[in-house]
Amino acid sequence: MSNVPSWLDMHGKVVVITGASGWLGQAIVRRFASAGAAIALHYFTHSEAAQRLQDEIRHSGGKAICVQANLSEEEGVEALLRATLDAYARVDVWINNAGTYPVSPLLDLSVGEWQEVIDVNLQAVFISTQKVARQMIAQGEGGVILNIASIEGLSPAMGHSHYSSAKAAVIMLTRAAAYELGPYGIRVNAVSPGLIARPGIEDAWPQGVRSWLETAPLRRMGQPEEIAEACFFLASPAAAWITGTNLIIDGGASCRPIF
Repeated sequence: MSNVPSWLDMHGKVVVITGASGWLGQAIVRRFASAGAAIALHYFTHSEAAQRLQDEIRHSGGKAICVQANLSEEEGVEALLRATLDAYARVDVWINNAGTYPVSPLLDLSVGEWQEVIDVNLQAVFISTQKVARQMIAQGEGGVILNIASIEGLSPAMGHSHYSSAKAAVIMLTRAAAYELGPYGIRVNAVSPGLIARPGIEDAWPQGVRSWLETAPLRRMGQPEEIAEACFFLASPAAAWITGTNLIIDGGASCRPIF
């Protein structure tokens, strides 16, 4: 008899993670794979990282496939879903993690730059949510959809008017989808990370990192694994009565006083 609590066991579950080749996506993939889930890793451009992660999971005895797709187009989402069903015949958890976050001041932002960020960070989430929800309804066993939002969807950041707008919309889409899909047993939640440590961030944004470390109550950046743990909890039976929630994970940064 296993001593592992049932909510920590993902054997028999199929989990799709978009943007799986990135620093956060990889942490999410590893967390679910370590619990026995069969994984579909999506990537757009970083094929080598996705392939390495797939091989890592397989070598450790897990199940994984990697799929390239442009999720801002319906055909791309359909291809990812089809590949998942071909490999595993079902999908239980879909995590919308893929994103892009270029910096551009509002006065310099072109319509094309705006649209690209909206397409990747918002439109892809809508298309994916709609199509995987239809599949989950057809399966008749409910499911879980998780959206990686951001604290920038709650408070703007300089040079990120497009990104902040997209993430704010993702938070509201999460709530709307939770309301409409709840009767089918599909739970929809969002996770809004704060500043997460990743290679090169101190060099790329020294002033922002310094300000964060000086003012965030816990005085540190988050780790990708901490976001992955939150995703795992929300996808697990332990969160069976949680839907329509935006879980803020920012070391207390968003509770700083105005004055």
